[in-house]
Amino acid sequence: MVLKIINATEAKTGAMILVDNEPYIVKSNDVSKTGKHGHAKCRILAAGVFADKKKVITVPGHDRFDVPMVEKRRVQILSAGGDTASVMDLESYETIDVPVHMDIRNDVMVDKQAEVWDIEGKKMLMRVL
Repeated sequence: MVLKIINATEAKTGAMILVDNEPYIVKSNDVSKTGKHGHAKCRILAAGVFADKKKVITVPGHDRFDVPMVEKRRVQILSAGGDTASVMDLESYETIDVPVHMDIRNDVMVDKQAEVWDIEGKKMLMRVL
């Protein structure tokens, strides 16, 4: 579900945008104004949330991006193996298996609390608390 729609010039560092229906976090946004009657151009460097890929997007400043709704849930880690973990939601006590973000794979331990992000129906363990 889309939270809101922003112009390319409003995509600040740290904001999350949808590009080709995949969530990306904006790392930098260089806005340049061209000529007397030209439009502003934006060069956005973005990193994928779920996939480990970076993308450089060059668009006119008036182009629009969808901002996804990010639902963050606190969970307790029940078991961890490789790139997935079995976790229990601390509100609904539901047990689910989720992939673990590659940056925190070494920090995932049993009985620790963590944070699962749900973006556009895809879930991932993003942070160990």
